[in-house]
Amino acid sequence: MLVQEFTASVWLLIGIVLLALAVFAFIDAAMRRQDAYPAADKQNKQFWMIILGITVAVNLLIPMLFLQIIGLIATIVYIVDVRPALKQVIGGNGRRQGGSSSDGPYGPFNGGR
Repeated sequence: MLVQEFTASVWLLIGIVLLALAVFAFIDAAMRRQDAYPAADKQNKQFWMIILGITVAVNLLIPMLFLQIIGLIATIVYIVDVRPALKQVIGGNGRRQGGSSSDGPYGPFNGGR
């Protein structure tokens, strides 16, 4: 009895971790610019939003291990391959193109020179 409860707790924890990773990847993909995906030579934004959205839905609604593993693979591909490529194309925070720490809202700040 105790072993069954422990096993159920472990599977619940694994399910929560899978869901958290999928939600993180989905939100990250949603925040990236549309034009960054082809610039990084990756599938388009709609593709990743659909794949990661299905992964989140499967983790929430259909907790079947086989489907969760497929979603985990897609999530890992996004986090390990697509996300770094997008960050490299867009820049550090993913929302702004390049720039330096001395750039102001209207261009570079040169100290009045």
